[in-house]
Amino acid sequence: MATLYSGGKIFDGEKAIDGHAVLEEDGRIKRLAPAGEFVSFAGARVDTSGGTLLPGLIDCHVHSLSGAEGNPGIVQDRMTAAQIAVRGMEFMRATLDGGITAVRECGGKDYIEFAIRDAINAGRFLGPTMRCAGRMICMTGGHGNRTGRIADGVDEVVKAVREQIHAGSDLVKIMATGGVMTPGVNPEDAHYTAGEIAAGITEATRFNRTTASHAQGSEGILNAVRGGVTSIEHGIFMTDECVLEMQSRGTWLVPTLSAVKNILRGAESGDRSIPDYVIEKSQRVFGRHIDSVKMYYAAGCKIAMGTDAGTPFNRHGENAMELEYMCEIGITPRDSLFFSTASAADLMRLADHGRIREGNVADFLVVNGDPLADITRAARKEYHRVVVKRGVIARDNRAAASDALRIAAQ
Repeated sequence: MATLYSGGKIFDGEKAIDGHAVLEEDGRIKRLAPAGEFVSFAGARVDTSGGTLLPGLIDCHVHSLSGAEGNPGIVQDRMTAAQIAVRGMEFMRATLDGGITAVRECGGKDYIEFAIRDAINAGRFLGPTMRCAGRMICMTGGHGNRTGRIADGVDEVVKAVREQIHAGSDLVKIMATGGVMTPGVNPEDAHYTAGEIAAGITEATRFNRTTASHAQGSEGILNAVRGGVTSIEHGIFMTDECVLEMQSRGTWLVPTLSAVKNILRGAESGDRSIPDYVIEKSQRVFGRHIDSVKMYYAAGCKIAMGTDAGTPFNRHGENAMELEYMCEIGITPRDSLFFSTASAADLMRLADHGRIREGNVADFLVVNGDPLADITRAARKEYHRVVVKRGVIARDNRAAASDALRIAAQ
């Protein structure tokens, strides 16, 4: 059965297209053409008048098993594997309902998330397309050691990478620095040596896996970039040297502005479940993080949207707010949309996602108004009319979105 999306604007992942309509059939985009071509179409229609049809948004950094509590790790430790799995399915459905049709899972627990990925990707359950890293690889005492694969020295790091590949990982994540959420570590400190991280990245690349590196301090960023990493996650203490090295190698930055922002928002609300050390480090890095992202953006380098969803007060289903946060620091609405669709798909090697073009997967988000003029229309769920996953309407919010539009206009 075919469905025609017509009447409103289209943002195809790279640019706006006026006066066109999109025909979906069997979960794929069959035709993108001027609306007049479809005047005799007699099948199902979705009226996008007064709104915009976008590719489904893509989040390149989530933690699908973490629940955004003040201390997610403690909560998770009290649960059985079965409970964690069920909750993870719920989180991924909430993510899809929030307009996110593909995610990159950057560190789960005991490969539980692989079962969720496989069930969703096979179409057994409705959720975002998933790519998973498996266990984060970290040094003894390093960031992520609670659930990560601890490995020290070149040989052990290479072995750890091979374990992730054997388990079924789509990408490999290596922790280059300390972080905010781990007690007793400094975000500025480089953890792995240049030789260790390069060996891990080389081994992952040899088996055609992309790589991601949690990297906040500048020395760790440089170690990962010079080792050939595909993407830097967070990039908080970026320097001019980091920008030049990343630019010359075509390295992506996944900023995750939502992560620190939501921790501080939770702390300001008076929630006492967030550990003091997390609040202290978040306050210390917040301004520097924004400066680094602005620096990288100004240089015209590769950026892909990511949120770190699952970390404190960073809720699954609210991922699209990252677009608004990007625009708040000076990124244009067009670029925030591009980073969240076409560029994100490129990072994740999802060749048939992220762009509205013939032959691609029919993953759509229909929103009120024009997000190129007002990014809140894409960022805030209340303005989302319809979320479509492989041609299936996953969330139909047309009545409520109409009310939200009316209220906003008053």
